[in-house]
Amino acid sequence: MKPNLSIIILAAGKGTRMKSQTAKILHSLCGKPMIAHIIEESLKLSDDISVVVAHQSEDVIEYVNSQFKNIKFITQDLENFPGTGGALKNVTCSSKKVLVLNGDMPLVKAEELEKFLGFESDIVMSIFNLEEPTGYGRVKIENGDVQYIVEQKDASDEELQIQSVNAGIYCFTQEILETFIPLLSNNNAQHEYYLTDVVALAKDSGKKISPLEVSQESFKGVNSKKDLSDCEVIMLDRIKTHWMAQGVKMELPSTIYIEKDVVFEDECVVEQGVKITGKTHIKASHVKAHSIVEDSFVSHSDVGPLAHLRPNSNITSTHIGNFVEVKKSTLKGVKAGHLSYIGDSIVDEGTNIGAGVITCNYDGKKKYQTIIGKNVFVGSDSQLIAPINIEDDVIVAAGSTLTKNVKEGSLVLTRAPLKVLEGYFYKFFGIKK
Repeated sequence: MKPNLSIIILAAGKGTRMKSQTAKILHSLCGKPMIAHIIEESLKLSDDISVVVAHQSEDVIEYVNSQFKNIKFITQDLENFPGTGGALKNVTCSSKKVLVLNGDMPLVKAEELEKFLGFESDIVMSIFNLEEPTGYGRVKIENGDVQYIVEQKDASDEELQIQSVNAGIYCFTQEILETFIPLLSNNNAQHEYYLTDVVALAKDSGKKISPLEVSQESFKGVNSKKDLSDCEVIMLDRIKTHWMAQGVKMELPSTIYIEKDVVFEDECVVEQGVKITGKTHIKASHVKAHSIVEDSFVSHSDVGPLAHLRPNSNITSTHIGNFVEVKKSTLKGVKAGHLSYIGDSIVDEGTNIGAGVITCNYDGKKKYQTIIGKNVFVGSDSQLIAPINIEDDVIVAAGSTLTKNVKEGSLVLTRAPLKVLEGYFYKFFGIKK
């Protein structure tokens, strides 16, 4: 945590190119809205964080407050003071240095932001060096200092050859903002107030402005759904690279989706096409091809292929086979090989769940719990109608429908007697034989 550092996140824009009713910074990648990724990294540097809001501000404030504590909010007057400079019109700085971030840069990391603090300059501004800078404002640098910024449409032929462009993140001294934000003018084609004009005013006043070359990947902005998708691919690669370095084996990692809050422990295997989301914790387990695990705990187990663990599943020393769905259930030492649904249940060790078994946990109004003890054999195509308690050492015959609790050591079957009418096939089709 850095003392005397304030961080301001600009998050007031409408994001019209997203073509969405959702505020741009609330669009998610890897399980979290963009703004959450940025705040998490910012909190590694400072506990003095402000978010500038305007468009759909109530939704933004509600979300941020639901996930973080002590974040401050500043409402930008978009009608009278639009633009990046206008966003700081109502800001009161309490620290010697102020880091200004954009709410649509979800890939930025704390260690990269910390580099802005290593300068004794009045302004540190981020730049990219691009071989093809078309479309960007050029940054003129001489002797290690920024001289000026020129937009492409205003650049001379000589200036168009400059490959340094503005990446859009700044670190200002408190004095710079207090002095020059009030002097900003909207005398431009867009009638907006720009932070780039603070750079120009400061330079005219003899202030020192240092460029910091940053990674184009990490400082990539999101302005469209395509940009969002591109950023998610990068973040997914970071997440998977991290966990593979920790010993997780991934088969065809490009096909695997893992959200940011997922945790692996001990040696794990994740096969192709797997999706793991939420605050899932997987320990010493094997998740097989094309399975989905949501907000669950899996320990010393194998899941799949083509299985689905829905939220709040707790799976320990258990085999979950193909086309098995588990929801809000605790299974310990259980075998559920295929084609079953286990919902709102507690199932103890040594129990086998046959193919086609369903816990009928919902009556159209409420959901109820199924409790299954140790060493229970539930035969194929059985329905367990909750609420129900099946005690230890019970055999449930295939095709049974259970509506009552079952005592320890019992055999349960609700099968209708088998009836065979010999020769009926020929009679029905009128075939003589």
